[in-house]
Amino acid sequence: MIGKSKPMQDLYLMLDKIHQSESTVLIQGENGTGKELIARAIHYNSSRKDAEFVTVNCSAFNENLLDSELFGHVKGSFTGAVKDKKGLFEAAHKGTLLLDEIGDMSLTMQVKLLRVIQEGTLIPVGGTDPLKVDVRVLAATNKDLKEMTESGEFREDLYYRVNVINLTVPPLRDRKEDIPLLLDF
Repeated sequence: MIGKSKPMQDLYLMLDKIHQSESTVLIQGENGTGKELIARAIHYNSSRKDAEFVTVNCSAFNENLLDSELFGHVKGSFTGAVKDKKGLFEAAHKGTLLLDEIGDMSLTMQVKLLRVIQEGTLIPVGGTDPLKVDVRVLAATNKDLKEMTESGEFREDLYYRVNVINLTVPPLRDRKEDIPLLLDF
């Protein structure tokens, strides 16, 4: 992350305060502001730094594929499921999972995600036995999730679960003094 402007200094200060927390973090900002860099900084400065940092773009998958990606599946649970597959939550066990573009997740997937965040358990697609996972969840979006909860597009209970710590990444137009630093880089 590059920047010496006041908005970036405020962000760095907040990162210093939260890096040892286990709370979920909602990282908001426009496209191209470095939300994933912020998530990586949180992970690699935390007690989970020696475990996996896993990222998934929630808008890149349809609902069924995202379900399988996040929670895994068991052999025979659907056409093409020729073997058991570990999901990203299981892959991130003891580490950090970044749910990028969480605002694009369907309401059905939001319910499943809420269960994992609340209880730390998941059931793979086609499975019956719950799996226990220990994952710090970070969420990123360029959408206004608060507005989406008011319009019914995003679950309010999930919003409050992912928005325990809120970080807003300032756009470059609000930190013009950082442009020379970025150019030199």
